[in-house]
Amino acid sequence: MEGGKSECPDIGMVVRSVGTSTCLYAGLLRSAEGNIIPKDRITFELVRYVLSNYPYAEKKAICGESPYKSGFLMPDRFETLDRFDLPSQTTRPVWMMVDVPRGTVPGTYKGQVEVRAKGKAPQLLNLEIVVQNQLLPYPKDWKYRLTYGRTRGPWHGTITWNRGHQNIKCFKQHLKHYADAGGTYITTYGVHSPWSDNSYMIEGGMIEWIKKADGTWAFDYKIFDEYVELAMECGIDEAITLYTPIPWGFRHRYKDEATGDYSYINWAPSSEEFKKMWNIFLTDFKFHLEAKSWLDITYIGINENPMEETLAAINVVRNHDKCWKITYAGNWHKELDGLLDDYSFLYGEEPTIAEQKARAATGRTSTVYVCCNPPIPNNFVFSPPIEGRWISWYVMAYGYDGFLRWAYDAWPEDADRDARHGSWAAGDCLHGISGRQKLHPLRENERRYRGFREGPYLTGTDRPIG
Repeated sequence: MEGGKSECPDIGMVVRSVGTSTCLYAGLLRSAEGNIIPKDRITFELVRYVLSNYPYAEKKAICGESPYKSGFLMPDRFETLDRFDLPSQTTRPVWMMVDVPRGTVPGTYKGQVEVRAKGKAPQLLNLEIVVQNQLLPYPKDWKYRLTYGRTRGPWHGTITWNRGHQNIKCFKQHLKHYADAGGTYITTYGVHSPWSDNSYMIEGGMIEWIKKADGTWAFDYKIFDEYVELAMECGIDEAITLYTPIPWGFRHRYKDEATGDYSYINWAPSSEEFKKMWNIFLTDFKFHLEAKSWLDITYIGINENPMEETLAAINVVRNHDKCWKITYAGNWHKELDGLLDDYSFLYGEEPTIAEQKARAATGRTSTVYVCCNPPIPNNFVFSPPIEGRWISWYVMAYGYDGFLRWAYDAWPEDADRDARHGSWAAGDCLHGISGRQKLHPLRENERRYRGFREGPYLTGTDRPIG
């Protein structure tokens, strides 16, 4: 194995059991000069399997229903432990990772991994890692940006916003993993369930719209503030994105103060009602952001819709106040270029290199994204892991600022065992798993997720890496 300082090189192995309980131990690693890597920097991850609706390396996956009628088992989820039970004469893949400390002296480090089974003599495996002289900076210093369009942690769902100590700890673990991979943009929801109720856990609005008894409007930012503050504590603090002026079907939910009931109303961006209501909201939202010192880092997030409605929403935001920045994810449309501060293009529906260079020259940022399409390159559970790395190389080659993935934690019904989410390709809607039904240690889809960390080495940082 080899890697730089602050990297986490890894290797896979297959363990065959001859007993009923198998244990893995690693001692410290030592160089010829006497320098060490402590043993607590070495972890073993049991590879768990999940159900997929496509076989490995499928090249014709679609956003609709899979043509395959049977499921496929795919290795995906990692679970940290040093002891596990295996039936005798069976095998299990295990992933070993070495978290190299930042201050490690470059050189060759050697040690051993001990595999024990009850009633059997321990088996020793030699371990050698070459620590290079390059240093991976802290994620906050990377130029490469990783963003997820649906990222809200276990904020909603069966443990809906329970503010207990253990739940907050779980939330922090979940968000910290995103931050450690280069995530710096906080995804928030200004309207309730913007994506057509198409998730097993509805993305509840973080800002409550309230129609008061006298007909005026008020907005409750309590959940929005708590979520943003928690994300910032975890190092996700470069920007806040608020979705969206164009929820699915133009549907907005509000609470009627007179009755205490929730009501829904459809405001198309091209309508006068939309213009009136979003001007009321944006005025109040701006005041709130100024009070929190967050206005300068906030973007209004607009998702792809018919061009007429997209332009109408953009114009309402732009005409309200010049302070607003807008981010947009969708196909490349030249007519939108000058209107967007941040533009994420669907892979394969992008500007020319000349158009991208012209955009970058104005100081506007751009990323590329994938979702349920294209089939390749992607990050489904059945995608070869090299595709995650390839995407980072692609970002560098085209001069983008980073990569956006559709969803980090839009969990299916049983995320621990089944990665299928309706008709979408397995793994499309989740890259991170943290306790939903139970508060258990963080479990992540690390095999797919780690490819994104290639980006910082290719795009550089604000200071030299080596």
